[in-house]
Amino acid sequence: MKVSFMGKLGAATVCGLAAFALADNPISTYHYLADPGAAADDEYFYLITDSDDPAAANASDYNIKALYGFRSRDMQNWTDFGIIYDARKVDGIDAIWASGIAKNPNDGRLYIVFPDGGGGGIGLIGADSMAGPWTNPVSGNKKLINNWGGGISDCDNIGWCFDPAIFFDDDGQGYFTFGGGSSDQRPANDNNNDIFNIYKLNKDMAGFDVNSKTHLKIGGPKAMEASYIHKYNKKYYLSYSTADLHIAYGMSDSPMGPYTYKGIFMDNPNISGQNINANNNNHHGIAEFKGHWYVAYHDRRIANGYEGLEKIPSEDGGANPNPAYHRSVSIDEFTYADDGSMNKLTFTKTGPKQIENFDPYDWYPALTSSKQKGVRSRTNFTPGKVSEHLLLPLSTKESWIRVSGVDFGTAATGFTVEAASTASDDKIEIHTGSATGTLAGTCTLKNTGSKSSFEQNACEVEGLKGIVDYLFLVFKGSKDSTMAIKAWGFEGSGTTPPTPHSAYEGKVVTLPAKIEAENFDVPGTGRGSDVDSYNDADAENQGDAEFRTDEGVDVVLGGTGKAIGYTAEGEWLLYTVNVPADGDYAIKASASTGAESAGFKFQVDGKDVGTEITVPQTGEDWSVYEEFDGGKATLTAGEHVIKLIITGTNVNVDWFSFGDVSAAVVDPSTTILSTNVQLFGSAKIFQVFDLRGKLMGTVDLKNMSATEALKAQAFGKGVYMLKSVNGGKSFMAPVK
Repeated sequence: MKVSFMGKLGAATVCGLAAFALADNPISTYHYLADPGAAADDEYFYLITDSDDPAAANASDYNIKALYGFRSRDMQNWTDFGIIYDARKVDGIDAIWASGIAKNPNDGRLYIVFPDGGGGGIGLIGADSMAGPWTNPVSGNKKLINNWGGGISDCDNIGWCFDPAIFFDDDGQGYFTFGGGSSDQRPANDNNNDIFNIYKLNKDMAGFDVNSKTHLKIGGPKAMEASYIHKYNKKYYLSYSTADLHIAYGMSDSPMGPYTYKGIFMDNPNISGQNINANNNNHHGIAEFKGHWYVAYHDRRIANGYEGLEKIPSEDGGANPNPAYHRSVSIDEFTYADDGSMNKLTFTKTGPKQIENFDPYDWYPALTSSKQKGVRSRTNFTPGKVSEHLLLPLSTKESWIRVSGVDFGTAATGFTVEAASTASDDKIEIHTGSATGTLAGTCTLKNTGSKSSFEQNACEVEGLKGIVDYLFLVFKGSKDSTMAIKAWGFEGSGTTPPTPHSAYEGKVVTLPAKIEAENFDVPGTGRGSDVDSYNDADAENQGDAEFRTDEGVDVVLGGTGKAIGYTAEGEWLLYTVNVPADGDYAIKASASTGAESAGFKFQVDGKDVGTEITVPQTGEDWSVYEEFDGGKATLTAGEHVIKLIITGTNVNVDWFSFGDVSAAVVDPSTTILSTNVQLFGSAKIFQVFDLRGKLMGTVDLKNMSATEALKAQAFGKGVYMLKSVNGGKSFMAPVK
């Protein structure tokens, strides 16, 4: 193993991506979960949900007592941390409903805002990781908001004091919102909704600025609940659940509004016209992760037995529980239109594509999987401690968990599982492809005498190498409820070595040169910062040039032939170049836009060079390309990586150049014709042009004449013009 078995939990890493792997909605089929909140950082996508598990099979109302926590590095394999906060075991909280989560850029911690039951107030908790422990950072252990005293402020006459969300802006300022229902003082009406409040959090998270209170008024259809704020391309989005069971949204230039209503982002969940939500309420969580935008939501797929899903019993053992109060959590990817509006979400059976491969050579909480069957779970929650969450197989039936897109590299040699067992024939079989596919190994579990006494069990495996589409851990025994699984991991020789991005068609461009923007580097494979060669807001090439269609950069027809288009702020492309000599290299570029302002800039090896290029409107249809000056870059000799970064949305870039690539003007009356010019020191690298002014390459004149250097570089017979890259000398030289 790469880490101690008792070390860090679940740090999955990336390897050469298996494009086949698709997730399956919902993310968990052994819980009834609802009301997701979403957040992300550079490493993980996080989900929190509340739970309908306590509700009786014939429930006629909600019974919601706990929050569950999940995270993923690839958007398919999810680690379930179980109950991370339980109202039944925390003083002063009656129940815990739809909550919000965010990562604080100031202290690196996760924070959750939660409602105390169905309207009692809003609380705040924080933790260093999803696993917890989660504690209250507010001074005096108070709630933020409390209807009946004891909080920093009250509910401000809002009808339903619940459904909070939390948001941190780019400058680190935190905000929280809440609200729902309707009251005489704070009504919800079509085109006039006044049921949400927003406040600024203190930087130390010990409270909030009471004087910052702002009513988040918005038009649109009558609001019901679930105010949620996110940011995209310098705009703020307020989304909310409507009384007619949709998710609507508005946009603003400020997190505190005012918000202009824009439309419906989510219909009530349906696939091919079939409602998968019992035509009932919804709640959503939105976050960006590794260049993709995702929304989590709840539906009723499990309770409805949609697509053959097992209708798991309710916690009281009752079969076929009432779908209205037994929900499931799913997730899908969405996109934005060119004007920043949110394209309507398409609900899917498969969920998002897997964006990274799974590294098996780590130590994972047992319920890390992309799909499950015939399993249950149990959380041992104690306030102030990291919860113990256990996988409980129903081992006399078909019982397994599946992990997708697993990169075993050269080969796995062993499997280790930490488990408790009260039987002598409990075992875990490792299969590939399906639950009955090729057997790679079998681990027989030690009888520990108690389901609370755990030991590690190891076994050898074979045939696990390269990228395995689907890996199944299959649980078998003669009785149910005799084993509890805590964690597992593989041993082996390491995952597939990564390969870095590389120059397009394998040709590293030597400066000075004009570089066509569509000739960005080819992506590598594996994990790490050297793999990606571009970042695009969506996974598909939406351009009309039919060029590099298997990659996500949008290549359009235009300019000198092709250009990159459909650009969004924050997108970037990489170009590997060779710099022949130290010096200053002028930057120019050709671009167009139909928008009123767009732009881009350049970096070399991660550092800004030149000046940011602002592109005013060149033509409403993006067909008019103009040349722009980008200042100069001071570069050292050697291989470097140029990064083109979009700073203003909706700019098309045709080409850019580093160094003087203008046609050489040959004047025989003023130009020296020489066969024996030799140079020493810094002025030794010369561009070579033919007599039509076409750049043919470069030569190094250190310790040899121009003619000798040209012959050494295999230039054919003729006369060539040589121009110093430092701009100080030019002359002509023959090759006979």
